[in-house]
Amino acid sequence: MTSHGLMLMPLTILSLGISIVYFHGRHKLHIHTGRSVPLWRSICFPFGLLLVWLATSSPVAALDDQLLTAHMVQHLLLMSVAPFLILFSRPKMPLLYGLPVGFVRKVVGPVSRTRLVHYISSLWGRLVFCGVVSIGVLLLWHVPFVFNAALKSEPLHMVEHGSFLAAGFLFWAPLFPSHSVKESGTWSLVLYLFLATLPCDILSGFLVFCDRVVYSVYLTRQHFSNWSVLDDQQCAGALMWTSITILYLVPAAALTIRLLGAKETGSEDVFDSGVNIP
Repeated sequence: MTSHGLMLMPLTILSLGISIVYFHGRHKLHIHTGRSVPLWRSICFPFGLLLVWLATSSPVAALDDQLLTAHMVQHLLLMSVAPFLILFSRPKMPLLYGLPVGFVRKVVGPVSRTRLVHYISSLWGRLVFCGVVSIGVLLLWHVPFVFNAALKSEPLHMVEHGSFLAAGFLFWAPLFPSHSVKESGTWSLVLYLFLATLPCDILSGFLVFCDRVVYSVYLTRQHFSNWSVLDDQQCAGALMWTSITILYLVPAAALTIRLLGAKETGSEDVFDSGVNIP
């Protein structure tokens, strides 16, 4: 059985369960504090989980060992789209309110006070750390021998997916930082998003213009379509090139507009908390 089959039912149940906890917590948050995450923003949470499910456990995910383009779609969903949507839904407070009180007190509370969690929290949202680690993960898994090894090994393939998702959360963290981080809402974040496109552009450009097959593992696989392996590679590179440019530069443009608006109004709160207070 492949990793897709092994993960299908558990991830489906987990995604549904977490979504229920989130919306239950959103309701309790509104009742107990008068605050609420806007519905349009809350919908991003289950949609982000749905994209994780599509990328890792759906029948479509099984195409990744036949087409590099399908593999690239997986990477884009796991690292660029799903984490952004989940973080955009501001899940921290709804999830805490949605969990049983006893579980929060006896498990979440003690764990959150450990040194490891404090250390991770201190790095969350830091531009240099988040950028270097997330881009490093991306480039590491696209080194040919590492990529080929992951496609031949189901456990390693699952590790790859998990690391892409974790790196995606890290990459977008500066847009949704903890209160102790002051780097959001500054021009350095615009530069961060712009610079992040450069290694992706280099990698995708290499895949598009290279006249040989970079990932030899696809030469031994039965192809899903009439494309040649090289055509598939060029399509995957073009998809990455176009998608990353849009996914990174559109938020950068939106941030620029908000920064200019904040400058005119004298406001420093460029990114709101995502929670409405009546």
